[in-house]
Amino acid sequence: MFHKLMSVSAIASTLVFLAPLPSHAADPGFCRAYATAALNQVRTGLALPRCRGLMEGSRWSADYRVHFDWCLTVPRGAADTERGVRTGFLTRCRL
Repeated sequence: MFHKLMSVSAIASTLVFLAPLPSHAADPGFCRAYATAALNQVRTGLALPRCRGLMEGSRWSADYRVHFDWCLTVPRGAADTERGVRTGFLTRCRL
């Protein structure tokens, strides 16, 4: 019984190391570029009367730190998705 328990324990330990690692937050260099791009999108939206009134929430914050700090807490893919959401909004509200 002891040997079986040790075998199961060894296998479980091995699987922990072989399991994919969770997604990590984006690195600061990427997040600096992300926050700068976000502010450019915010400025673009504010310059477009049809878009300006629809820009709500932290997605449209004019504060660099809001975008930078958020980016540091999420995987790069989530930040790319958020940038895409803003891009899509700006494209649609111009129509």
